[in-house]
Amino acid sequence: MTGLPSLVNRSVLVTGAGGFIGSHLVERLVAEGARVRAFLRYTSRSDLGNLRFASPEIRAQVESIWGDLRDEHAVAEAVRGTEIVFHLGALIAIPYSYNHPREVVETNIMGTLNVLMAAREHRPARLIHVSTSEVYGTALHVPINEEHPLQGQSPYSASKIGADKLVESFVRSFDVPAVTIRPFNTYGPRQSARAVIPTIISQALTRAEVYLGDLTPTRDFTYVADTVDGFIRAATAEGIIGETINLGNDDEISIGDLARLIICLVGRPVELKTDPMRIRPAASEVRRLHADNRKAKLKLSWKPRIPLEEGLRQTIEWIRAHPESFDPEHYTI
Repeated sequence: MTGLPSLVNRSVLVTGAGGFIGSHLVERLVAEGARVRAFLRYTSRSDLGNLRFASPEIRAQVESIWGDLRDEHAVAEAVRGTEIVFHLGALIAIPYSYNHPREVVETNIMGTLNVLMAAREHRPARLIHVSTSEVYGTALHVPINEEHPLQGQSPYSASKIGADKLVESFVRSFDVPAVTIRPFNTYGPRQSARAVIPTIISQALTRAEVYLGDLTPTRDFTYVADTVDGFIRAATAEGIIGETINLGNDDEISIGDLARLIICLVGRPVELKTDPMRIRPAASEVRRLHADNRKAKLKLSWKPRIPLEEGLRQTIEWIRAHPESFDPEHYTI
């Protein structure tokens, strides 16, 4: 099947459904009329993660399944009977990958292998595999298109390169109908403080100083609703099986300028300070990310719609309304 004209009444699995982007995707899929199954990492509390922020009406329409991506049987049972699989599940924190590279590799590579094996067996019509711009490493040329070399500058990025190549191999070897979507830096409500924008906002709202690492790297930020829209289009567009497609704004801003913009929007006198603990190893730090999004515009008819300042305002208001979700006194990895 080359394309899916509608998501209405389609059976859809989302791995990583309790995560930042995953929870927004689940809400959008329910709104599109899909029958959604959420694969969530097991805890003894049956933790819904960020799906707890969805309305009771949304949650009532979602089938929740708890397990671990590293469990082949659990993943196969989750994929069984679904027509579309969105594979977002991963360990994504770069500093965490310095401390626990084995867990990151096992989850991101073996977890993806389990999803691919299940897709090979149960034959969903499409698998949308979510990659990351971190696989490109520091830009060798800008804007970064999908042909840019891949550089493993952290255990996390290396694990995602491995996962991406597994997807490529299963498309070529076993005709698994997969497409790889490579979002650049997504931000918005529900994102945790392990990401830079919530880190800045949560500190700027409550403290006289904002502590960051290196202020000079640049990033290309996309609001979460725009990223989710790209995922939805990847599930329905024709002629994209086997493709890799960037989602980004085709713009960049330094971390220092981003912090100053956020402080201005927060409207409090706040001083920027450097915390040596937050500075990544020099050869591991990705110095520059700037997306070439022309392929997404061509293949998905997608373009970002939320300007950075508007998205930051919405994110600030969400964090202001949910202070219990953040601990600005401590560095979150």
